[in-house]
Amino acid sequence: MDVVVVGSCMTDLVSYVPRLPKLGETLHGTKFTIGFGGKGANQCIVASRLGAKTAMVAKVGNDTFGQNYIQNFEDNKVNVDHVGITGHASTGVAPIAVNEEGQNSIIIVPGANMLLTVEDVHKAENLIKSAKVLICQLEVPTNVTLAALKIARTYGVLTIFNPAPGQADLDPEIFKYCDVICPNESETEILTGMQVTSVPHTHKAIKNLLDRGCKIVIITMGAQGAVFATQDNMTTFHVQAKEVTPVDTTGAGDAFVGALAYYLALRPEMEFQQIVKRSVEIATLSVQRPGTQSSYLWAKDLPEHLFS
Repeated sequence: MDVVVVGSCMTDLVSYVPRLPKLGETLHGTKFTIGFGGKGANQCIVASRLGAKTAMVAKVGNDTFGQNYIQNFEDNKVNVDHVGITGHASTGVAPIAVNEEGQNSIIIVPGANMLLTVEDVHKAENLIKSAKVLICQLEVPTNVTLAALKIARTYGVLTIFNPAPGQADLDPEIFKYCDVICPNESETEILTGMQVTSVPHTHKAIKNLLDRGCKIVIITMGAQGAVFATQDNMTTFHVQAKEVTPVDTTGAGDAFVGALAYYLALRPEMEFQQIVKRSVEIATLSVQRPGTQSSYLWAKDLPEHLFS
């Protein structure tokens, strides 16, 4: 197995609007779609479409959304042996509003995602052990994420931790078990208390996270690209994104994380700056298409230089 993801499945309920509504305001939307989302599933689908052999450890509700989600995984060549079904909660949903500039506002109702347990993760121990890379986020209980990271560390599996949604009171033990931590600007501010609005502002925040035990810190900066540093080289590197007109930025961070996992699993010999550069490019391509998983391209539809 190349990439295993322990994380969330969400059904996206997307409304396209001229602008995001103000408090108490009702707006007419221009379009509505139902799609597949959830940070964990998004990242898994990206890695799979790029060509990684992937598996998901997750939980969905015993409902139409859940059944459709399992079929979606299978359609995308994702192993679902450890995707559980519960009758005690609905499949997670995410109502999303997207404005004409492609910016979004998201509400998460996690549902079955919060019923994923440490026991479920331990049942998947052999699966995690077999992986080259493990990805975790924070749309499932924190103790579940920590348990998965610990199992991966035990067996020498490279770990990527996407601390989203941001949590100010995050268990400090998590940082010691993540090889790569990958927050965006707002998540970085929540974790460190430091505002990150431009590239120069990232330096202190990155050092803060490295000092907590993370081996590599990557801060994704949207249209500004990504900034990273490592324990071995604390000099920050800025990888710029190509300037494009976004259609829908939903799931762009997940495209980056999924691509990062793909390259770390299948191209570990590649220079790390080049891995980040290619991951930024894949994320940039995703914002030029509508939807979340519908914006993720298969390897055959991507530029050849991304795989050379």
